[in-house]
Formats: sequence, C-alpha cells, structure tokens
Amino acid sequence: MRVKYNAPVILGFTIMCALLLLLSQTVMRGLVSTWFTVSGRGGFDPSSPRSWFTLFSHVMGHADWNHFISNFAFILLLGPLLEESYGAASLLIMMAVTALVTGILNVLLFPGGLLGASGIVFMMILLASFTNFSRGEIPLTFILILLIYLGREIIHSFDTNNISEFAHIVGGFCGSLFGFFRPARSK
Repeated sequence: MRVKYNAPVILGFTIMCALLLLLSQTVMRGLVSTWFTVSGRGGFDPSSPRSWFTLFSHVMGHADWNHFISNFAFILLLGPLLEESYGAASLLIMMAVTALVTGILNVLLFPGGLLGASGIVFMMILLASFTNFSRGEIPLTFILILLIYLGREIIHSFDTNNISEFAHIVGGFCGSLFGFFRPARSK
C-alpha cells in the first residue's frame, strides 16, 4: 500500500492554510491579520493591492488552530469527493468565487473583518448534497441540509459572537447555485 496525493486542490489549500497559520503564530506575527483578513465596511481601499488580494485570501487565514481544525475537518471530508465529482479546476473556481462573494459582501455590509474558510465549508456542504442531482429534480438531501445547516446559521445570525453566520449563509447559497447550474461530471 502507498499513500496517494488524491485531491491536489484540497490538499494544497489545506497545507497552505496550515503553513500560513504556523508562520503567523511563530516568526511572522500579524501575517494573517494583515494579508489574510478582508476588511469590513469602510476599510477597503480600492487603490491598495492588499485590499484586492484580501477579497480572495481571507479564506486562507485562521485565527487559531481550533478555527483551522473546525473548518478543515469538513473540507478534508467533503473536498476530495467534490474534487473527484466536479474536477480540480471547477472546484478551485467555485472556491475562488465563494471567497470573492463573501469578501465583497463583508466589505459592503459588515463593520468587522472576515477571515477563515467557513464560507467554503458551507459551499461544500450544500454542493455535496447535489452530487447525485438530476435535471428536473431537487434532491431531498439538499432540502434537509438547507434546513439543518443554513437554518441554524440564520437563527444564530442574531447572536452576538465572533462568527460570521452571514459568510456561512452566502457560502451555502453559492454551493446551491453551483449545484443547480454546474452538475457533477458523469463517471
């Protein structure tokens, strides 16, 4: 038996995010807060390349190891299946679009910064419910996931906490749209 590098997009993303967190907590303090956190309303500077970079890069930054592990437990579980079903390039594009949409909406609507891959997690959760999607049918798994995961996020969006339930909801919405309009490739 040998170990196989089975999901290059997911494994590359995971390794990159882990290294960023490690660097930020050791020799490059402030790396995540400077380059991997998208600003909130009023903090975006259109003349700054860093501001544009963080619209995408915020999904790679994590506050601590608990934050990282809670996101990547799901990403490592769902990501390889989605990468196989949709293809590496398509999944990478879906992740980038989800990052951009959550980043832009955070800049436009919320006062605080945003970091972490939870929007990607929720995109993957909803997208995974579409892996056996047939045209003209709505999978019951999609409806149940929508009610359970996004319903919980909507309820918790009224809580005072450091969690961006809005990014979860938007990520789930992106995954739903990808599932409806970009069916998994046939095997």
